Amino acid sequence: MTTSYCYDPFNLRHHLAGHPENRARLAGTWELLQADGILADLLATPCTPASDERLLRVHSRRHLSTVAQAAQRNAHLDSDTYVGSDSEQAARLAAGGLCNVVGAVLGGQASNGFALVRPPGHHATPERGMGFCLYNNVAIATRAAQAEHGLQRVLIVDFDVHHGNGTQDAFYEDGSVLFFSTHQHPYYPGTGHWRETGRGAGAGATVNVPFPAGVGDTGYAAAFDSILAPAARRFQPQLILVSAGYDAHWNDPLASMQLTIPGYAALVARLLELAAELCAGRIVFALEGGYHLEVLAHAVRNTLRQLSGQSQRIDDPLGPSPWEERDASALLAQVRQVHGL
Repeated sequence: MTTSYCYDPFNLRHHLAGHPENRARLAGTWELLQADGILADLLATPCTPASDERLLRVHSRRHLSTVAQAAQRNAHLDSDTYVGSDSEQAARLAAGGLCNVVGAVLGGQASNGFALVRPPGHHATPERGMGFCLYNNVAIATRAAQAEHGLQRVLIVDFDVHHGNGTQDAFYEDGSVLFFSTHQHPYYPGTGHWRETGRGAGAGATVNVPFPAGVGDTGYAAAFDSILAPAARRFQPQLILVSAGYDAHWNDPLASMQLTIPGYAALVARLLELAAELCAGRIVFALEGGYHLEVLAHAVRNTLRQLSGQSQRIDDPLGPSPWEERDASALLAQVRQVHGL
């Protein structure tokens, strides 16, 4: 089992002091991975800037121009989303690095992978950047897998605490991509109701699990077992891409969910089992959110351990949630009914 990863220190140059999505997120995670020594056993895959051709499969030419002009002015795309002089290049490296890891997996050089990249991407719609995101890394990599490697069916799983509205928008009318998202709702960006299921050729190919605040390990595991697994088996993906945000942890400062670090590991284990069953183990994770730095670093390390066959080593320095978990069984039953699962 060979696990590919990508990382480029240039991504640290996308930075705004005091902003939640700053370079300390990736820097701290990278430091822990280096100290652990796990990277020595993985396949280092370079980040190269995503070309206009790759970006334009998802985003409009106008959006590319908007981001480039914002970088020249050190401007904001909105109140949450900053663009410094190096941010546009960092965003291209993030998208291109993920495409390269996907290429390594689809080309047989690696069994699976993890893109250690930022800025994140799942809020970036075809027409605009928002929610800390400039370009939609996972959407771009999905289109690259289809256009450059001939894949017909890609499953995207998004367990970030915020709904991946940009990814949903990119594929809402496309039945070749199954988009599954667990997220806190109602919460930023306000999308992702269970009634949002796709349109036209994409009808039924968007599966939203809009958890109320307070759901934790039990509810998330049940969503993966009773909704994601049967939906994925029905869809039969050739590749699984994961928008891996670790901000549904009970101690994350930007959310109100109750996942634990072992709870994340349990979700990763389920995804690896699905990948092994459905698409020869071909699964690639891409870093999205996660704003408690210690949680983020340890959760990423645990994910890499699981990807590389070291799943017996799960570290959790923070421990269980101190609060009782909220029951989500009624919501899960509703989603199952809507999707005929």
